[in-house]
Amino acid sequence: MNKEVNFMAIEICKMEMPNGLQWFNNELYVIDQKSDDIYVIDEFGMVKKTIKTICENGSGITIGDNNIWLASNGRTGSRNFRFTDTHLPWIMKLNLHNGELEGRFPIPYGPGVHGLEWDNGLIWLTAFEPNALLLIEPKKFKVVSKFNIDQSPHGLAIQGEFIWCSDRKARNIVKYEKSSGNIVETILVPDEGPDPHGLSIKDNILWYSDAAHPYPTRPYPEIGWIEID
Repeated sequence: MNKEVNFMAIEICKMEMPNGLQWFNNELYVIDQKSDDIYVIDEFGMVKKTIKTICENGSGITIGDNNIWLASNGRTGSRNFRFTDTHLPWIMKLNLHNGELEGRFPIPYGPGVHGLEWDNGLIWLTAFEPNALLLIEPKKFKVVSKFNIDQSPHGLAIQGEFIWCSDRKARNIVKYEKSSGNIVETILVPDEGPDPHGLSIKDNILWYSDAAHPYPTRPYPEIGWIEID
């Protein structure tokens, strides 16, 4: 089922490229792809805390097992290099409170991870070559299952037995059944709408971020929400 929805945005400050986002304990954790800082904001866009990280070219973010998990895609083109940069792609495991590195793992299916989502002790992440959603056991970082998708995947959000995935190229957000990979619903993003980068769900509201990078449809960053059933 395809449907169109209204996109509502909040006012944000400080962040220049909000790429991934995750609700946790009524706070929204947002990774800024330019600074690689994590901004912790409330539902009105007010910054409550900033966490410095050694992420490089950050995209997806999720929280689980008292850790922050980040997709660090290597060789940033948005800021000056730092001595901590490796220019290599990693999934980073950070301390939830101070952002210190507690571990990092090679990306299992080649470079380029945009979406991460914690799910009952496991982690979903996006993959290319082929385009797919992977379910990972985080201790050994082994793939336990996957299904291929006809999207260029970006943000992820869990809703019970379903998982949403955004595609800023095709300009849609697709809801899949986790157990089968079957498509349940597709949200169409209008031409004048945002680029759907990150995703997260809170109280049956689907939140998104638009990093306005690269090749943006609108020349400003945005965080907003969509009402879903």
